[in-house]
Amino acid sequence: MNRTPIESVQTLEGTPGIEAHFIGRIPGLSISVERSEAMALLAPQHHRILQQSGLENFPLVTAEQIHGKEIAIVTGATTSAIQGVDALITCTRALTLGIYVADCAPVWIVARDGSAGALVHAGKKGTELGIVPLVIEKLLKITELDSQDLIVVIGPCIRPPCYEIDFAARIREQARACGVLDIHDPEICTACHPELYYSYRSEKGLTGRMLATLTLLPS
Repeated sequence: MNRTPIESVQTLEGTPGIEAHFIGRIPGLSISVERSEAMALLAPQHHRILQQSGLENFPLVTAEQIHGKEIAIVTGATTSAIQGVDALITCTRALTLGIYVADCAPVWIVARDGSAGALVHAGKKGTELGIVPLVIEKLLKITELDSQDLIVVIGPCIRPPCYEIDFAARIREQARACGVLDIHDPEICTACHPELYYSYRSEKGLTGRMLATLTLLPS
């Protein structure tokens, strides 16, 4: 298979100073293992792909991801995942935010002028806790932007009929209720496309993780 597993988030391609990507299933890599082992196998692959995409000079900052609603404001590089959070916000340039998913939704929330952005891990639990509205509220507070200045993009995640709850639809509703007008969801189901994406549910927990990234490029 010659498919390149990294996709550009097309909706955000016109946003100045922003690079947004999604790394799906790594072709040819057997990864029917528990999460910790899967992450160890995937780390060098993800690093290589980010290097090939020209992002090697921008430190990757990730979150612990505990299916909660806590948010970290990132101002610099970290040596390990930020503990206890499921969302990352930054106004700092030359950094890459990263969120891992395997059925939960990656959600990009980006200022239209490229001045700030957030990356959110939002599954059933996080959506019930309202993590996306909380991130929007905090992002608007620290930037003094208006909700209509934001773009929200929902990435590949599990959806009905493969999952009983359409949390992606709820995320769209939550973003609209916050006053965001520019909301994009390609409605791609991870479980329906095993050749492209990892799915925790359909692979019964023994699978890899996709990596969603958001980079604020240097001025």
